[in-house]
Amino acid sequence: MAGGLVALLDDVAVLARAAAASVDDIGAAAARAGVKATGVVVDDTAVTPQYVRGLTAEREVPIIRRIAVGSLRNKLLIILPAILVLSQFLPVLLTPLLMLGGAYLCYEGAEKVWHRLHASGDAHGTVEEALPDEDTVVSGAVRTDFILSAEIMVISLNEVADEPFVSRAVILVVVALAITVLVYGVVALIVKMDDVGLRLSALPRASVARLGRGLVKGMPKLLTALTVVGTAAMLWVGGHILLVGMHELGFDPVYDAVSALAKAAGKATGALGGVVTWLVDTAASALLGLTVGAAVLALMSLTLHRRKGSEAAAHQ
Repeated sequence: MAGGLVALLDDVAVLARAAAASVDDIGAAAARAGVKATGVVVDDTAVTPQYVRGLTAEREVPIIRRIAVGSLRNKLLIILPAILVLSQFLPVLLTPLLMLGGAYLCYEGAEKVWHRLHASGDAHGTVEEALPDEDTVVSGAVRTDFILSAEIMVISLNEVADEPFVSRAVILVVVALAITVLVYGVVALIVKMDDVGLRLSALPRASVARLGRGLVKGMPKLLTALTVVGTAAMLWVGGHILLVGMHELGFDPVYDAVSALAKAAGKATGALGGVVTWLVDTAASALLGLTVGAAVLALMSLTLHRRKGSEAAAHQ
């Protein structure tokens, strides 16, 4: 009996060590997959703050929470099951579907650029803008997040493609949870920094109060800058998805031209070669994104204009 108990305890110990090793492996794989998606994570963080501009201070965090819940729902209930099934049975469809999402991001970015240019050229614009509808803000943010989350998850999936199906699923769940907490935690911190500044500015210590006043003055400028960065990120990420997608589908002229230009610029700048290569590749991706986005925007405008004209004629 004692021998059987010892054997049982040995088996339990072996299983425990195997489980611990498995957890370590999953953690390492999740970290590796998350690092590969860092660029898109940064873009996601830059895009989101623009959706809470114009909202009252007390509604900012609740809106970010709603967007975060929508983002997690996107990842766990829609994107994760879809890419796991596709990667298992129809991996060839992953790239075209991701490219469709990239085209939508390009369209959103181009639309924001168009509205900004149109607003700046409108001399008769209103001084005050109505507060945005919260449901509209959340639905728009969650739609944009869907595309960015899809790319994050697909990049992460590519990093663990050799893992068994169950391990892949667990790793991607860990990535989804960690990235959602990271992105929306940082976003919440950014949008509430002016409130932190107000509290610091009221403290008696002069250096701390000065820091608080600096935060209060600086945060509106930072949020404005993030709005611009967020729009640029939509164009860059969307264009990059299309660029890489064309390459993966065997259409290489644009990809080869951008790669050659980026490498030539990198070689010509010596020690700064790596940074310059990245900048050229990013600028080319953004330009492609703006071009595709403008084309989709023009097509949508023509389609909607004709539809509205047909509806108006039908009602006459």
